[in-house]
Amino acid sequence: MVEMHTSWRRRLPPLLEAGDPPACESLVGEAGGGVPLLLVCDHASNHVPERFGRLGVSPADLAGHIAWDIGAAAVTRALSRRLGAPAVLSGYSRLLMDLNRAPDDPSAFPEVSGGVAIPGNRGLDDAERERRHEALFRPYHDAIAAAVTGLRCGGRQPVLVSIHSFTPCLCGDPRPWHVGVLWNRDSRLAAPAIERLCARGDLCVGRNQPYSAREVGFTLDAHAHAAGLAHVTFEIRQDLVADERGRARWADLLGELVTGLLADSCGDRSGTVG
Repeated sequence: MVEMHTSWRRRLPPLLEAGDPPACESLVGEAGGGVPLLLVCDHASNHVPERFGRLGVSPADLAGHIAWDIGAAAVTRALSRRLGAPAVLSGYSRLLMDLNRAPDDPSAFPEVSGGVAIPGNRGLDDAERERRHEALFRPYHDAIAAAVTGLRCGGRQPVLVSIHSFTPCLCGDPRPWHVGVLWNRDSRLAAPAIERLCARGDLCVGRNQPYSAREVGFTLDAHAHAAGLAHVTFEIRQDLVADERGRARWADLLGELVTGLLADSCGDRSGTVG
């Protein structure tokens, strides 16, 4: 876990107050056999406490992709129910702090996102960064670490699956992929996932597209790769999960896919994908 300097921690006012939602949400899966699975959703919420004044962005921008991954939370919750798997979901907008970035990464506290200025993040001092780290980053990543530890009972190795979504168009350029499969150095899950998705014949599958986990992917690097656990990120195009029907379809599709991957013993296949 990446730590930040904490010499001022005791004299910082708390970021969250009574009545604020928790920093993250943990869903409890059903006990049972099989390969233990943990779902994570780094950008599940667009919530910003009212006292932050939406960080200076418009309501439309706060409802859009710069603030969260639209549809990702609903798909994660549906997958948790379908698979009986525990899940950890973030409780606040990535504009306050992006939990899929190391705390010392400047993009964890974006001053501009998607071409939109974020006035409430301009010129943050170390104390404010630490305050957000303690209130948002630490509880979320502690919850993931605790869930992984809990799933290790009986000597079994958990599998981690991260759910994200992406915009259909970026800077005027269309993004044709229906779903992206992201990995960094460990393709034990990515390789068979890509193979199975492509075999359907009805999907345009991105290989480390529209983003590459080789460049962005702190959560799974910290909690899965560092511990040698099989893991993968799925990026779903947002127009496909914009309504309840689409979210249910993708929860079913990914549920069937993950079930098949786990049935194949998940870590037995290795190699690289191009």
